[in-house]
Amino acid sequence: MMRKVLAVVLVVVLAAGGWLAWQWQQRPSLEAYAHLYLPPADEQDGLRVTWLGVSTLLIEDGETAIMTDGFFSRPGLLRVALTRIAPDPERIRRNLARAGVDELAAVIVLHSHYDHAMDAPVVAEQTGAVLVGSESTANVGRGLGLDESRIRVVEDGDTLRFGDFEIRFAASRHVPHGQAMGVIDQPLAPPVRASNYLEGGSWSVRVGHPQTNMLVQGSAGFVPDALADWSVDVVWLGIGLLSQQSPEYMAQYWREMVTTTGAQRVIPFHWDDFFRDLEQPLIPFPTMVDDFDATMQALMGYAENDGVELRLVDAWQPVEPLAE
Repeated sequence: MMRKVLAVVLVVVLAAGGWLAWQWQQRPSLEAYAHLYLPPADEQDGLRVTWLGVSTLLIEDGETAIMTDGFFSRPGLLRVALTRIAPDPERIRRNLARAGVDELAAVIVLHSHYDHAMDAPVVAEQTGAVLVGSESTANVGRGLGLDESRIRVVEDGDTLRFGDFEIRFAASRHVPHGQAMGVIDQPLAPPVRASNYLEGGSWSVRVGHPQTNMLVQGSAGFVPDALADWSVDVVWLGIGLLSQQSPEYMAQYWREMVTTTGAQRVIPFHWDDFFRDLEQPLIPFPTMVDDFDATMQALMGYAENDGVELRLVDAWQPVEPLAE
């Protein structure tokens, strides 16, 4: 009797494992959105933005370069789930070199989950940058031994200048999912569990520049009316897990980020499977995790209704934010 029970359990486990493995392979194709991709930048000295996966953006104007987040280590799913994780300095160095980055004025962390903040202090150390973000982000930097003079904690409404860039911060929220929330209240020294990288507060960041004003929204959360006095041309719109929210939530997120700010163009990002190494092509998460197609269909509808241009960008490819 016991053998029969064990055999049935084994069959069920194998079937469930096979079903999960099959589901993990079901991912949207990006080919349907080929017409949305911006062309590569023509100019070398004008304002250019390069997407480097998740919500890492390299923003440069020929004189000054800044970066959001700077997440390059990208440990795999099993490592994140089962072990402790830490930045990989060599992988970070290799990817900075691939992006052509020698020096940065600032690394601006949008919130302190590991896929945003874990590598940022190492990026700052390797590029001479100031680490900018919440007190939780500061404690990630302190845990990695970054000198206090290289850490800048900001508050809601603060504005910083780096060259011709004027960076304004507004307190925001993370997309609702209930994982690793709270604050990091002491220096965080890796290796640690991914869940130790608590959110620590999220930011909406306005990147002002004489050529273009942009909103960088790293997570699909919002504070109602927080951006009522902001005016931008382009929104880099974090859409990770947006498909798991209600239609009413999705529509309000668009209004808060796009309609309110008067943006002409929206570029979705933070949709790629960040368990994959950056040496591989960036692709969406499996549909069972986050339905990229459903999100894009909703965004295309909002964009058409509001007369806003929706575009995508290739990783590693510098673009001019308002290029035709």
